[in-house]
Formats: sequence, structure tokens, C-alpha cells
Amino acid sequence: MIRKKKKIGILGGTFDPSHLGHLKISKEAKKKFKLVKIIWAITRKNPFKKISNTKIQERIKASKKFTKKYKFIQVNYFEKYTKSNKTYDLINYLKKKLVNTELYLILGADNLVTFHKWKKWKDISKMCNIIVFNRYPYKSKALKSLAFKQIDKQKLKFIHFKKVNISSSQLRKI
Repeated sequence: MIRKKKKIGILGGTFDPSHLGHLKISKEAKKKFKLVKIIWAITRKNPFKKISNTKIQERIKASKKFTKKYKFIQVNYFEKYTKSNKTYDLINYLKKKLVNTELYLILGADNLVTFHKWKKWKDISKMCNIIVFNRYPYKSKALKSLAFKQIDKQKLKFIHFKKVNISSSQLRKI
């Protein structure tokens, strides 16, 4: 008997702070792709941004509190196991740990614009499905990006989505 693979989403980031946009895309990805769980993989530092002023423990605690009524969201910090803040290493680690699982990497359109700069980005696209949520004003650049042009469209889905137009950067300025 062949067991059906569990579908698990991964939303990575600094979550400094976590916000309604993270939650809305998590809920939409769960519904649209029938995901059983979404892992919020909190990173100490985004390789393309400055280091966060908020300690990792505080961001983890705040994200857990923010998502406590959403049992399908699991907040975790994997860098203590992977010894890396690279998505490729995280996906590799999770593929080994989560047997009989199909992984879905959840991105904003802004991340797809620079995805070709990520460590082993082509390998990531072969190891998991990629869900890209439209994010104003990045749609045009994302759809013209090297990654969008080169990744197999069976593995990459671009979602046109009206989400809360807020970012962690904007929230930190408040």
C-alpha cells in the first residue's frame, strides 16, 4: 500500500515582527494546497539584510504567541541543527527528518526577484514546490525574474493574492 505524502509548507524569515501578512499567506497556502502544517522557520539573520535588533528568542516567543490559536502553524528555529541560515540547508535537513512528506516553500514575490542569488536555488526548486505570493509592488519584477523564467512551472506557482499590504520593515518604523 502506498501512503499519501503529507504536504508541509515552510515560510522562512526573521519575523521581526511577525504580522497579519505572514498569517494570511499561511492560511491561504494551507487552504489552496491542502497543507497539513506550515512551519515558520525563523532565522537569526536574512543573508540579504542587516541583522535584526530583536533577539531571536524574543522573535520566536512573539511568533508563537501570535499564532497560538492556529494549530497548523509551528514556529521553529532550525539553525541550531543546520548550522546555517541558508534555505537550501533547511530544506535538505527537513527532507531527511520528515519522511513521506512533500515540502512547499512559501515566498513573497520580492523574494523571487532575488531567488537566483540564493545558495543552490536551482536545487531548491527541484527539492520542493515553491509557492510565490504576489506582493506589491514586486509582481512585474518577479514575473520577469531569472528564477521565474527558469524554474519548472510544475514546481512553481505564482498566487495572485490581495493580502494585507504591510511588511515587518514598515512595522519596525512605527
